[in-house]
Amino acid sequence: MKLFNARETEFRNPVGAIPFGTSIHFRIVLPRDLKCTGAFLSVKDDKYGDTDNYGMFWAGMVGDDHEQWECDVKVDAVGLYWYHFGLDTCHGRRYIMKKGFGEGYLAMSDCEPRFQLTCYEADFQTPDWLPGGIMYQIFPDRFCFSGEKKKGVYPDKKIQTDWNVIPDWRPNEFGMITNSDFFQGDLKGITMKLPYLQSLGVTCIYLNPIFEAYSNHRYDTGDYEKIDPVLGTEEDFKELCQEAKKLGIRIINDGVFSHTGSDSKYFNREKRYPENGAYNSTQSPYYTWYKFIEWPNIYNSWWGFNTLPEVEELSNSFNEYINGENGIIRKWIRAGNSGWRLDVADELPDEFIEHIREAVKAEDPQALLLGEVWEDASNKESYSSRRRFLYGRELDSVMNYPFRDAILGFLDCGDGKHMLEMIMTVVENYPRPVLRSLMNLLGTHDTERIITLLAGERQYGRGREWQAATRLSPEQRAYGLRRMRIASGILYTLPGVPCIYYGDEVGVEGYKDPFNRATYPWGREDKDLLEWYRQLGKMRHACSCLRDGEIKDYGSTGRTMCYIREDEKDKLLCVFNAADCTITFQVPEEFVGGETWMGTQLDGKELTIPRDSCAFVRVSQPSKESASA
Repeated sequence: MKLFNARETEFRNPVGAIPFGTSIHFRIVLPRDLKCTGAFLSVKDDKYGDTDNYGMFWAGMVGDDHEQWECDVKVDAVGLYWYHFGLDTCHGRRYIMKKGFGEGYLAMSDCEPRFQLTCYEADFQTPDWLPGGIMYQIFPDRFCFSGEKKKGVYPDKKIQTDWNVIPDWRPNEFGMITNSDFFQGDLKGITMKLPYLQSLGVTCIYLNPIFEAYSNHRYDTGDYEKIDPVLGTEEDFKELCQEAKKLGIRIINDGVFSHTGSDSKYFNREKRYPENGAYNSTQSPYYTWYKFIEWPNIYNSWWGFNTLPEVEELSNSFNEYINGENGIIRKWIRAGNSGWRLDVADELPDEFIEHIREAVKAEDPQALLLGEVWEDASNKESYSSRRRFLYGRELDSVMNYPFRDAILGFLDCGDGKHMLEMIMTVVENYPRPVLRSLMNLLGTHDTERIITLLAGERQYGRGREWQAATRLSPEQRAYGLRRMRIASGILYTLPGVPCIYYGDEVGVEGYKDPFNRATYPWGREDKDLLEWYRQLGKMRHACSCLRDGEIKDYGSTGRTMCYIREDEKDKLLCVFNAADCTITFQVPEEFVGGETWMGTQLDGKELTIPRDSCAFVRVSQPSKESASA
């Protein structure tokens, strides 16, 4: 018999992260032969380190040889807490500590780990339009070129004339990688392809930076107020947002606020701009934005790259420029965007993120604020402090790399039960408003292409020359395409919102930057994989439970992962076979005769699932009216 399980309402109700003011009922079940004379719940405040002990009352017997102890608790403030149970037994003081899979075990000391409790603001709300949708990430220079010649482009930018060549990867004569070759993908090109994105079921486009910059990745911002001329004009951006909204698609921009480019109007080290930047004069209006150790040549820069001088985000001048009434955040929402993704959110001060949220929500309460965080954002530490990302006063949600780790781990010989546990830990730790809006991903501009990662030879630190020359063999590619179906099937059915990195849906290959940023292969797509993604999109939009439903394990083990998504309208059984052989699977009685998706083979209660494949069965829930009748 279980002592305690934090994920089951018979032991903790409600489960998961809680809104402030919620009373939580705790229950533990103990063997009678422990002869427990007293029990308490110990709750530690992560922020202050204070611990409160709450006495538990004896609540009667469970069968002939177990007893139950219970208590009700409200925490004192929004924040992060850690808890365990203490017991006074015939053997002395004992504890119930966290074992894994939500369960507790009997321990002789109150050692780590403890159970986590996340408490968030009671009025925390995230945008209604994102849950249930599909995101699509575009690296603007590489998605689609409209064919329109542009004006005002820096003459020292290299223009690639062959759309299908690989990006420049060799250093220049000074041994530097400048990322200064451009394929001329533009905003009008994206507008042209909106019907294509609609056919995938896309409801949100996340654009990598589009503001004027010297590099093709544009993380070295030159001017936050201006669209990069290679991409088009502000009017082109407004048109993109307007035309996208007509198709039910929102646009969010990449906000790069931890640093600017050295080649920017704010720093102006390369003297490209007519006005003085911080590098040119201590009287520059931008001087207080930067931390000079010895002006002008020695200054703090992002990860030591002197082309990316770090910004003092809490400078009054910078904060007003970004977050003020007429600041950058609000300017581009007024121009038509529906929110922001914050680059390196864990390198931005909490106070600055709070200011960004205030600006975003003041302009549009339904605009999205999403952060780049690679770890569990509910307990993330950076710069020696616990971050406050998810309590309701900063981010709406985050990029969800932990789910990616679990999916890749499962496909790389991981045990289905243990990989699903990684997922369930996030589900347990994150506030519900965050969970329904997570940006779930397999690949981004910062990772290898997913098909290359799943099927290709591992890089093992080998350089760009090897990466440029290496392609998947036909056998590797066939294997990778099969694995892509499992990976995307999991991605589309987990809590949160799946995000496609442009070209992944048609099998684009590539190792690390710049090979993961090649052009979209218009006219050379893998049609079968593309159709798979389109069908996944249709399934996602058809299943109500994939918007905000519960998730529970259903017998995941070994090379099989299985779970059920459920809400008041329907249930979806999801089974993934990563083994090298066909398996059969017995479905719960309620799924017999259910609606099948994605080629699922269901015969009575038996699912047949070929190797490297998925199965999906959907059933409708009886309405409350019919159930009561």
